[in-house]
Amino acid sequence: MTRPAARLLVVLAGLLACLTAAGPAAAHVGGDAAGSDFDARVLAVTPDVPGISVRVLQFGDQLELVNETGTEVLVPGYDDDPYLRIGPDGVWRNANSPATYINLDRYAQVDLPDNARRGATPDWEQVSTQPHYVWHDHRTHWMSEDLLPPAVAADPGSAHTVFDWTVPMRHGDTPVAVTGVLTWSPPPSPWLVWPVHLALLVLAPAAALLARTPRPLGGLLLVGAAAAVWHAAATPEPPVSISSHTGAVVSALLPALIATLVAGIGVRAAVRGRGAMTGLLAVVLGWLMLVQGLPDVDVLWSANVLSAGPSALARAAVGLLIALGTGLVIGGVAAVRRFRDADVPAGVPAEAELR
Repeated sequence: MTRPAARLLVVLAGLLACLTAAGPAAAHVGGDAAGSDFDARVLAVTPDVPGISVRVLQFGDQLELVNETGTEVLVPGYDDDPYLRIGPDGVWRNANSPATYINLDRYAQVDLPDNARRGATPDWEQVSTQPHYVWHDHRTHWMSEDLLPPAVAADPGSAHTVFDWTVPMRHGDTPVAVTGVLTWSPPPSPWLVWPVHLALLVLAPAAALLARTPRPLGGLLLVGAAAAVWHAAATPEPPVSISSHTGAVVSALLPALIATLVAGIGVRAAVRGRGAMTGLLAVVLGWLMLVQGLPDVDVLWSANVLSAGPSALARAAVGLLIALGTGLVIGGVAAVRRFRDADVPAGVPAEAELR
C-alpha cells in the first residue's frame, strides 16, 4: 500500500472508530426500535389547552407531555393515584405510586415495594427541572409479549384497530383527556423485498470484478451516499426532553456527512481510473453505511417505521445502507486486489502516480 493511501486509511479508520463509539444514536435519534407492526397515535387532547402538547413516541411505548403554561398538570396512575406533576417548576414523581415502578418494565413484570400502594400519602421526588417529561405508559400499547391481539391472530393479513385508549390528566382544576388509538398493520411480504436486497448485495462485487474500469463502482458510491443522506435527513424530531437537541441531530447527521465526503473522493478516484483507491474507499463507505443502517434493520420487516418521510423511502434507504453497504465492503476488497497493479504505469513510482 502506498503512503498516501495508508495515511487516508488511518484517517478514515479513526472516523469509523468515532462513529462506532457513538452507537445507535448515530443512525436515528432515540436509539430504540426503529420499526414495529403496532402504532399508537394521539387523536385529541380534550379540552384543547394552549401551551400543552402530548405526543406518542416509539409506536406507543412512551408518552411525551410538554406544559408551557403557568399551571401544573397532574397525571394519575392506573388506580387514579397521583403519579406525575409537570409544571413550571419541573417534574415531580410520586415515589409511593405503583405506576412509578410498574412503568419501569414494558410488560409490568415488577415486584412493588411496600410503600407503593393505592391510597398511600404521596412522596414527591423531583425528576426534572424542565416543564416536560417522557414516560412509559401501559395504557397506550399492547401488553402481551408473546400473544397477538385476537383480531390480528385471526386475520394477520389485514390492518386492525387494536383498541382506543385514554390517559386522564388534570390541568389545575380542569380535567383533561388525552385520547388515542393503537393499530396493527401487516408487515411487508419477505418474498417482495428480500430478492431486491440480495440483488443489491451482489451488485458492488459484480461491478468490482466484471467492469473494465472502476467507474461503475464509483457510481455505486454515489448511490450509497444518497441513501445515507436521505436516511439522516428523515430522522424524526427528537424528544423535547433529550439533553441536547443539537447534539442528537449532529449525531444523526455525522455518518451521512462523512459518507458523502468518502463517496466524493471515491468518485474522483474512479474517474481518474484509480481502481485500488476506489476499492479502498468503497470498503470505508460500506462500513459507514452499515454503521448507519444496522441499528435500524428492524424496519425491513416492520409495517411502521420511525421516519420524518414516507415509510417506503425509509425502508428502501435502510435496505440500501445494509445490502449495498455489505456489497461495497466485499466489492471494495475485490477491487483493491484486482486493480492495485493496473493503477500504476510501468516505470512510474506509485507515490508519484497517486499525487
